This record gives sequence, structure tokens and C-alpha cells, in this order.
Amino acid sequence: MSDISIRKTGRAGRITLTRPKALNALSHDMTLKISAALKDWAQDDAVSLVIVDAVGDKAFCAGGDIQELYDTGRAGDFAYGQRFWRDEYRLNARIADYPKPYIAFMQGYTMGGGVGVACHGSHRIVCLSSRISMPECGIGLVPDVGGSLLLARAPGCLGTYLGLTTARMGPGDAILAGFADWFVPRSDWPGLIERLEQTGDVTQIDAAARPAPPGRLATERAEINTLFGAENLQDIVTALRRARGDLPKSALTAMQRNSPLAMACTVRMLHRLRRTGTGIRDALDLEYRFTHRAMEHGDLLEGIRAAVIDKDRNPDWQHDLDAPPQEEAAAMLRTLGDASLTFD
Repeated sequence: MSDISIRKTGRAGRITLTRPKALNALSHDMTLKISAALKDWAQDDAVSLVIVDAVGDKAFCAGGDIQELYDTGRAGDFAYGQRFWRDEYRLNARIADYPKPYIAFMQGYTMGGGVGVACHGSHRIVCLSSRISMPECGIGLVPDVGGSLLLARAPGCLGTYLGLTTARMGPGDAILAGFADWFVPRSDWPGLIERLEQTGDVTQIDAAARPAPPGRLATERAEINTLFGAENLQDIVTALRRARGDLPKSALTAMQRNSPLAMACTVRMLHRLRRTGTGIRDALDLEYRFTHRAMEHGDLLEGIRAAVIDKDRNPDWQHDLDAPPQEEAAAMLRTLGDASLTFD
């Protein structure tokens, strides 16, 4: 079985991720194939809508396939990663601006690169097992694939909290935070997909949707706004250390596992992207400034080593959370000049 199935069924362009043993991790080749199909279908009158789903129960897509990123980066080849991110971000922009309905069915883990494939679409469907997150700070990266824009647009300071703690969202929280739109029980997905294929009519989703089970973010939202409202990482850490209660304690524990450099950059990025008029290309450009430098100057290789290669969960970050890097964070987000991200 190949890693991806791309075909037309009835009125639908169909994309199915088919590597469940790898939690449908997104490879560079898969990214290019999805982008090519979307480009063709945009001009195809026989395709009324696009449906994206995945094989398996555990994950829609648990992120990008980072093994090759690590191998090439360790060998001093930073160009591969830069090319991977450039092509992936162009795909994210294509999805966000797609002229036809783009419907994603997200079961299980939808993380990182999976968010980029699913959560910029026009119709985003979750079920009881859905667990959506942006875990990048845990491996020395910033929330990317356009996820920084979704976080910036989340109500209040929820996006800062989700980006810095890498917390997972169930279906109710994902809808509240703006990462999903409809809750449809997983058992109803096959019938809904068949009706969409036959009719090309997205109102079928409204008829199938049910109230989402309540999440925890709605009840914690006010406290999160108080704790995560500062404009730099240092002040957020200070607020968490001064506060009492389970939420600040658990948030600080989660952040102590993550890269201080990545988190400092994340806070800067989200505040910048909250400005009026920013869009998906602004977010992707900002993300690419970081990822372009991430292996050579950031914590990414060490983060992947600790989490995926050696699995010791003990990364040796360049900086300490007691003194979050400010100048280094600014340097990671400076413009790239001739190397800046462009869109086709």
C-alpha cells in the first residue's frame, strides 16, 4: 500500500492518508502529491468538493515525518528541511485559499503537519476520539504549517496557552479554539462521505452534525487569559510561578519540558499575528523564518533526538526557562532576504 490514495469518486476529489502504522505521518512526497491534486481539481468542473481523511483509528495525521529531517540535518544538510518546509507551507496556503469546499475528517491524533492538512479547510469535522494539538515547542520548533495563525485567532489567550503547553484538544475544545467546525460521530462518517461524494452538497454536513461534548477550555478560559496575557515569555513564566492552583502548576510543568527559544519565539509570533489584516501568508512567512534557521541555530535537532531518536525525554536546550532568550528569539524571526518564502 502506498502512503496516500488520491482519486475522484462521484462529485468529490478524494485524498486518503494510508500509512496508519506511522500514524499517517506526512512525508515530503505526500505533500507534493496533495498539492498537485488540489491544483488540478481547482480547475476540474467534475469536482465539486474535496474530502480528506485517513486510514486507522489512532490518528488522522500525527505530524510530519521528521526522521529524514533529523538524518539530513545531522549530516549538515539544512537544505532538505528548508525545501520540505517551503513546499509544505505552500500547500497550507493552497488549502486555506482553496476555491472549493475542502472537508477534513479528523479522528484520533491530529498534530503539527496534520493540522496543516486539515485545519485550514472550509469544513473541519471531529469525533469523540479527536485529539488536536500543536506540539512543536516540545521538539524545539514553533507552531507552524499555518498553525500560528489559528492560535493567534483563538479566543482570548487560548492560543498562547495551547502553543506553549502543547495541550491536546478534544472535539469540544477544538471547536471552541477554532481548529474545527462540526462534531459528527465517527460511526456516521462513512454514510456522510458517501452522500458528499454522490451529491457534492456540503449542507449534508449540517444535517449530520451533533452537539460536541463540552471540553475544559471553556471553564478555564478566564484563568488562562489572566495567566497568558503577557507579551513575552518571561512575564508569562513569572505569572505562572506566582499563581496558585492546578492550572498554573500543570502549565508550568508542561512548559519546563519545552524549548525556551521556541516558546519565546512563539509568544512573539502570536502577538504579531494578532494585528489586524494578517493572513495565512503572513503566518507562514514568519514561521519559515524560524524553521529555515531551526536546525542550524535552534534546538530542533536536539529536540528530535530526545523525543524520537534516543527517546530519553531529556533534551539539552540551549537556554533556560529562568532566563528566556530575547535577543536570540528576535534573531530567529528576522527576515530572510533572498531566502524568504514565496508562493506559487
